[in-house]
Amino acid sequence: MMNENWPDDAQPASENNSQASEEIALPEPLDLRPEYQEMPELPSLDEPTEFLIKGENSPPLLSSPDITATQTQLQQLVATSLADLEAQRAGLIREIEKLERRRERIQKELKQNFVGASQDLAIRIQGFKDYLVNSLQDLATTAEQLELIPTIPPTPATPTAAPETKGTAKLHLAEESFQEEAKRIQKLIEQYRQNPNYYGPAWQLRRTFEPIHAERVETWFFDLGGRGALRSMNSRLQNILVAAAIISILRDFYDDTLRVLILADSPERLGDWRRGLQDCLGITRTDFGPDRGVALFESADALAFRADRLEQDDYLPLILIDDSQESVNLSMLQFPLLLGFAPEPQLRQPKSGGLDFFE
Repeated sequence: MMNENWPDDAQPASENNSQASEEIALPEPLDLRPEYQEMPELPSLDEPTEFLIKGENSPPLLSSPDITATQTQLQQLVATSLADLEAQRAGLIREIEKLERRRERIQKELKQNFVGASQDLAIRIQGFKDYLVNSLQDLATTAEQLELIPTIPPTPATPTAAPETKGTAKLHLAEESFQEEAKRIQKLIEQYRQNPNYYGPAWQLRRTFEPIHAERVETWFFDLGGRGALRSMNSRLQNILVAAAIISILRDFYDDTLRVLILADSPERLGDWRRGLQDCLGITRTDFGPDRGVALFESADALAFRADRLEQDDYLPLILIDDSQESVNLSMLQFPLLLGFAPEPQLRQPKSGGLDFFE
């Protein structure tokens, strides 16, 4: 019934399809134009290609001229930088050399200035050191003589009798039998004046000896009998030269038996005596000390004590008194050989007391 109601033009689908397949024919091939037919084939993805796939925002590649110009600029920049560095290096080398020369000059100036400025200080310190050493040695000697356990000593002989007799026996400066010794002294003084030996042995005078110095030495030997004071000369060095000549003559007579004891009121003056005798007699520091050829004292009591000990040990002490001493300790007058230098009367300061010797 349903088939009967269909319209005339309506046919079943199977019938329509069969008819359509009979009526539709295959299309003919396209007739392409020659320029499209000759297009090259696209390369395969497996083969290398020179094409670069770039995004829309990628910068364009540099051309060869641009690359060459950039390389040239870089080379110029490197060369300029190297030149600047070389210039800076040369400048630094020059500055370093200048600073080194300046350092050497400063070191040299410091060395010279330090040596010059510290010489006086070193002299003062050494003089004070010598004074301390002598004082301590004298103190030790005094301590050895102390008797901690009191005992009844035997009755001593007269303390001044033996030294005076001993000194008189050793040095007959004021007796008539002194003629032979006087000639010998005159000969030595003349030798010091006319033929000074600047490179002679130690304890022999090595400096120029003027007539004024010879006159003082002769006065002390022949007029004062080796025991008294001479007028001080213009400087301490002149006094030391006179004393050195006397020491040299006495050493010629008594050799190592002679011991020189020097008294001054300050370490500086004692240092002047030490350096002066070293220069005039050619002796060294080892010749100074309480048990050596020359001893330095700042205390008259310590000097007198040491001189007494030397006489007990069969030595002959020669006492030298600097012109800075305004008075003479009486205890030193018991010894046979004494030389003091008295300053000019108008230059002396007032003093409370004491005993002075003058020429």
